[in-house]
Amino acid sequence: MGNKVPDHSGAQWFKSSYSAGNAQCVEAAFLPGHRLVRDSKLGESSPVLAFNIHDWQAFTLTIKSGKLDLG
Repeated sequence: MGNKVPDHSGAQWFKSSYSAGNAQCVEAAFLPGHRLVRDSKLGESSPVLAFNIHDWQAFTLTIKSGKLDLG
């Protein structure tokens, strides 16, 4: 990974649709060429993870496949 976090001062953050009111939520923002993720509990003070489009697609496909399910 090692992607530098782009300027996200104007990013529109949204909560994961899988959060369903759970306190363990993440927020995401879409910027041209990047997808950003942060902890919703910390809001603007949260560290931000940046993914390029290719890495984001690989990440979401892996999640959807169930390979990361813990239960």
